[in-house]
Amino acid sequence: MAAISSTRLRRDAIGLGLRPSLYPALLGQEQPVDFLEIITENFLGPAPLPRRNLARIRARYPVVLHGVSLNLLGPEPIDEVYLEQVRRLADEVDAAYVTDHLCWTGGHGVSHHDLLPVPYVPELVELAAERAAWVQKRLDRPFGLENLSSYVQFRRSKLSEWKFYTSVVESAGCWFLLDLNNIQVSSLNHGFDPREYLRAIDFSRVLQVHLAGHTRLPEGGAVDTHDQAVCDEVWSLYQEAWALGGPFPTLLEWDDRIPPFEEVRRELGKVREYQG
Repeated sequence: MAAISSTRLRRDAIGLGLRPSLYPALLGQEQPVDFLEIITENFLGPAPLPRRNLARIRARYPVVLHGVSLNLLGPEPIDEVYLEQVRRLADEVDAAYVTDHLCWTGGHGVSHHDLLPVPYVPELVELAAERAAWVQKRLDRPFGLENLSSYVQFRRSKLSEWKFYTSVVESAGCWFLLDLNNIQVSSLNHGFDPREYLRAIDFSRVLQVHLAGHTRLPEGGAVDTHDQAVCDEVWSLYQEAWALGGPFPTLLEWDDRIPPFEEVRRELGKVREYQG
């Protein structure tokens, strides 16, 4: 089981997902950001501009890696070439940890470019845990799995989402990347109590918590769009999570329709307020 170095990233650190429109503000004056999370795949290739930008960012801020194409539950074995590229990038930026998603993203040579759910069944707990443990060993640093926002349910499922998630993390000896917005979105789509989900989490195994905005649908469901401010219901979940298991590093994701940095900074300031 990989251990977190408490000296590399404070447990109450507040971070921001790195997106191109944020470069001017982050590389200009000092900002109230303790760390940045990069999308791993954006920096694996040889293109010089992303590499130069990453070097400039890393000179100012700690960086962690968040992947979207590990394909943990895909039908083929984990791509060892991809995993080696991730390990090298993590070493290059001295990432305190690496994360990806508890999902599948493609198979048989086809990538769906999406984070796809699976039936919540015991046999997939075993497969996911075995692979997650191997990934953590290969990366030689803590590896966290993020819960999905989901829009379908499978008749084959025998476990709740949180039982499946916690069983994988416990069996693998890896960590949670707990996305509270995803919990809220899935609870609206599937009708479960998000607080029951929170109470199932071992917060001593939480590497990081994600916050983001989503879009409500007229019929009552929700889509995980990351294109607006965090809503009151997610802030309420954050307060409860902090009471249950804080401190933990917290990250704000804003992927589309990103406002001027002053608004992003106000949203970051709310994190500290809700911790209180």
